[in-house]
Amino acid sequence: MAHDIDALPRGAGAWGQAVAAVGLIAAIGGGLWVTEGISLSGSEPRPATCPGGEPGKAPEAGNAAEAGAAPQAGKAPRRVSGAQLCEALNRPDLAELLGTPGEMAKIASGNGGSLELAGGKEIATPSGQVEFETYTVTVTAAYGRLPVAESVAFLGYGAEQRTVLGRPAVLYSDRTISISFRLDGTDATSGPGVPARVLGVAQDAEDSGGSFEVTLWRSDGRVPDDAVLLRVAEKVLPTVPGWAAAG
Repeated sequence: MAHDIDALPRGAGAWGQAVAAVGLIAAIGGGLWVTEGISLSGSEPRPATCPGGEPGKAPEAGNAAEAGAAPQAGKAPRRVSGAQLCEALNRPDLAELLGTPGEMAKIASGNGGSLELAGGKEIATPSGQVEFETYTVTVTAAYGRLPVAESVAFLGYGAEQRTVLGRPAVLYSDRTISISFRLDGTDATSGPGVPARVLGVAQDAEDSGGSFEVTLWRSDGRVPDDAVLLRVAEKVLPTVPGWAAAG
């Protein structure tokens, strides 16, 4: 039995904050992305839950700020995990924010990925993802040193500088890769996927490096509406642990 999925390719975005296709397939093979929150026994379906979380329960902004409180002098900033990003994204009103009220989250996941740069240095790129019938949404944190304002030069034609939630931001287009594979792990193939829209927002108001990216794509292959992407980002990002502390 063959399955097709869309995923962001490694290297996608200004900082390459995406899950490698092989890692994505491994997660599916392990059952996390396929079975989490989905009833297989014929009973009434339930919304997907993040690993170790509750369906549709997002952290409140105040609690998120406390969880990611500003570090003491001389200590590295506290980093958010893929599970925390999933919890922030998988909120009970997410389908309504997407303009598809009544749809139920099919898959919710968190990943603690990283991107290896030339010379062997790695940048932590944890991510959370929630998939609906119409949309898939991903929130990724990238802990590199590239300011968001400088990333516009690398993103090419069509990238737009914005200010979102009082912080420097960039809005641009990307494309997923389509991965087809069998459940036994054989005959895996990949090719061009569907268009995606991405909003990168600086992790702090000074734009000192690093970003949070919200990526949105549609299962029907249509280009997502920027208004939908911005609406989701403006609700979700303030609930990510450490957001308020870095403001």
